[in-house]
This record gives sequence, structure tokens and C-alpha cells, in this order.
Amino acid sequence: MRNSWRFAARDGEQCTMITDKDIERANRRGQARKAKYPAALAARYDDATNKVVVSLANGVDISFPPSAAQGLEDATPSQLLDVEVTGAGAGIYFPKLDADLYVPGIIEGVMGTRRWMASRLGAAGGAVRTPEKSAASRENGKLGGRPRKTRA
Repeated sequence: MRNSWRFAARDGEQCTMITDKDIERANRRGQARKAKYPAALAARYDDATNKVVVSLANGVDISFPPSAAQGLEDATPSQLLDVEVTGAGAGIYFPKLDADLYVPGIIEGVMGTRRWMASRLGAAGGAVRTPEKSAASRENGKLGGRPRKTRA
């Protein structure tokens, strides 16, 4: 067994040294991921329900609206019809959109980056209409509304 080998990544003149231990650790991480999350076997867009459907190796199908996933939120049905399973079932890819989704993330309900998810959550929270929020808004209006910002 060799101690190490070189993987040439054209980054100017740099090469990255990868050892057999690095490869063994990566393989262990991959095996742990496979044990925890089932792989995607197939993915498709269902135009009738406007949902992306991911079929997993454990027999479960997960579906979600494209608007819930980063990169798919403004997609047309024709862009969503072309979908591929990638990375031994770890991802799904929409070539017409150049959008990738990570299957373990989909299983856990993480449909985008932290920043994107936070912006979606904030937008949803700000749009909520409750009787309490309406009453507070009316009371603030009686007091002259929101205080004006002062210039520094």
C-alpha cells in the first residue's frame, strides 16, 4: 500500500497531497452518510401536482413544490421536467437551471443555503396576519404611527 499519492489540481502551480488516510476517512464519511440517509433512485417533476418527487432507496417518495427549494423557485414546468439523480443518489440536478439539491438536505427539510432559508422564513413571518398583529397596528396608528427615523 502506498503512503500517499499526488492529485494534480491546476491551481496555478499548486498540487494537493492526498494520503491513503485521507481517502480512508472520506470513504468512512461516505459510508456513514449512506447508512443514515437513503439514496435517491429517481427524481421527476409532476406537472399535475406542481411537485418535484424524489424516490428513495428505502421505498419512500418525498415531494415538494419547486417554490420551496433554492434555485427552483422561479422555474417553469419545462425547466423542471429535465432532472437527474447525481452522486450515487446523494443529489438531484436540474440541468436547464444549473441547480443542485442535496438529498440528505431534502430529507431534513433544508431546501437551500442558511441565508436563503432565513430570508424565506423572515418573509413568511412578516406576512402573517393575526388579530393581535392587526390590533397592535391599529393602536400604533392612533399614536401617530411608526416613529420617524432621525438623521444622524
